This record gives sequence, structure tokens and C-alpha cells, in this order.
Amino acid sequence: MRRPKSLRRRCWRWRSNPLRRRDDVVEAWIVLAMWVVIGLCGALAGVVTAQAAAASFAQVRHDRHSARVVLAEDTTRAVQTGEGNTYRHVQAKVRWTAPDGSVRTGRAPVDTGRKAGSRVTVWLDSNGRFTEKPPAAKAAAVEAGTLGTGAALAFGGVVFAAGRLAQWRLDQRRYDRWGREWDQVGPRWGRRTT
Repeated sequence: MRRPKSLRRRCWRWRSNPLRRRDDVVEAWIVLAMWVVIGLCGALAGVVTAQAAAASFAQVRHDRHSARVVLAEDTTRAVQTGEGNTYRHVQAKVRWTAPDGSVRTGRAPVDTGRKAGSRVTVWLDSNGRFTEKPPAAKAAAVEAGTLGTGAALAFGGVVFAAGRLAQWRLDQRRYDRWGREWDQVGPRWGRRTT
């Protein structure tokens, strides 16, 4: 059974051939190694990055907790967190009871249009500072997958660029060798051989 022509054409560097140079074999090994490293190590880099990101997001969800606070001022008079009137959140003075029983006050991002004395939910980190709501489990999984894919593609791009650089270097060596050989053979072509 004969191999398809395209496969034979692609694998010419591996076959025994009187025109095959040492650089052709080296290039074939570079290309093979490049694609194996991209496939295996790129996938490994993607998986490791995705797992690290997922663990980080899980830690953030574990460290942050919600707290019900009481507004100490109307949010219509509070300082807006952004420019213009399009923002829904403002920094407002709030009051809450800490786990140790002490009453605390501070400024937290809350929705606009609330009256003083109303209860709102804010998020606190493990040190008791105001922070943003942690990402939901599904959103964190999507972001971890995106980061893993990005890491795999970035790693593959670096390896591919390194392989292409090695191939370019081999081409430069071939061009230099061909130039030296042409310098020896070229002058003989101008004379008549008969």
C-alpha cells in the first residue's frame, strides 16, 4: 500500500536521499520537537494556569463575606464613585456591628437613591475592609478557563517563535553555504566548455 503523495512530500527530510543535507535532518527534528512541546507543554501550562486561577478565585470567595449595614446618610447627597450621573454606586457612610460586638462606621459603595436608616448589603474582606463582591462560581470558572487558554496560546506562541528563529538560522547557514559554493562554481559558467 502506497502512502499518499502529500505525506511523502511532507516527510522528505526523513527519507534517505542523496540530496538531503544534515541541516534538513536538523530542521526536521526542530519542527517535530517544536510541535510536540507546543502540544504537550502548552496544554500543561494551560491546565496549571487554569487550576491556579480557579484556586485563587475560590480563595477570594472564601475570604470575602457579605454584611448587612445601615446607611448613616442618604445616598443622594453622598460622593459619587465616578464622573457624571450614569453611575449607580456612591460612597456613603454606613454603620454595622462587627463580629466582636463593636459598632463600626465607614464609607462603602452602595446603590444610589437610598434613605438614611435603610439596610444594604456590602462585602468585606478577611481584614474587615470594604471590597467588591467576589465572582460567582460560574464566572470564576469561565475566567479561569480563559486564563488557561491564554497561557497555553502564549506558551505555544513563544515556542513557535523560537522554532521559527532556529529555522531562520538554519536558512541563513544554507544561504551562506550556497553563496560560497556559487563563488567557486559561478566563474566556470562564463567559459565555453567545448
